[in-house]
Amino acid sequence: MSCRLYRDEQGRADGAPSVEALRAALVGPTECCGDDVLDPIGRAGRGRRAPAERGLRAVHQAVLRHFAATGSAAAAVDLEAVANEAGRTAADVLAELDTEDFLALDAQGEVRAAYPFSAFQTRHRVRLGGGVEVWSMCAIDALGVARMLGQDVLVTSSDPVNGHAVTVSLTGGRARWEPASAVVFVGRRPGRGPAADVCCDALNFFADRSTAETWAVRHPEVTGRIISHAEAVALGTQTFGPLLHED
Repeated sequence: MSCRLYRDEQGRADGAPSVEALRAALVGPTECCGDDVLDPIGRAGRGRRAPAERGLRAVHQAVLRHFAATGSAAAAVDLEAVANEAGRTAADVLAELDTEDFLALDAQGEVRAAYPFSAFQTRHRVRLGGGVEVWSMCAIDALGVARMLGQDVLVTSSDPVNGHAVTVSLTGGRARWEPASAVVFVGRRPGRGPAADVCCDALNFFADRSTAETWAVRHPEVTGRIISHAEAVALGTQTFGPLLHED
């Protein structure tokens, strides 16, 4: 018999769990979209807009704006002043945002994804109205960038089956698809985890319905379905449209 001890991320023992550990236990394991692959707002219905408290929203929005301005991820030093306004360090705020799947960090604590943006090359490239180009995590993320930033964008992707190019031009609130036969497959892999690991590579553009069906047959572990142009744009809009609102 002995007193219960709790270990932190560095392996140090303490008589009580940290605030971060308690928060993670209360939130539960992060999950990208629950049982519904067409979750319209992300995070199993909880939405992708970070809460205002503890500097979470301010730092999250700073990360998103840095991506939009530069095409790359912000470093912790770029976010320190914003985090300090909430009396916290950038590393602490980023860790909490990662725990709750508002963004994803790599093993070194650097931002690897801040939905809808990716710090590394993916299948989906988005050219913003000002000329900046940025990678997007998935098809739905790419389609949500225009509404989130209030800009016209050009999405360039490729069919995972035959490699054919798929482009979507979002101009003045209207979407033009090339080829017109293109579709989007939305799905998720089994298990629990952040969207970056469970969902993102299962949401893709396809040149036509037949290649999407072929991909689905080749990946029986993925639960999902083909959706229309209108559904895909609506999902992107609902998920990412509110992220940079100030209120």
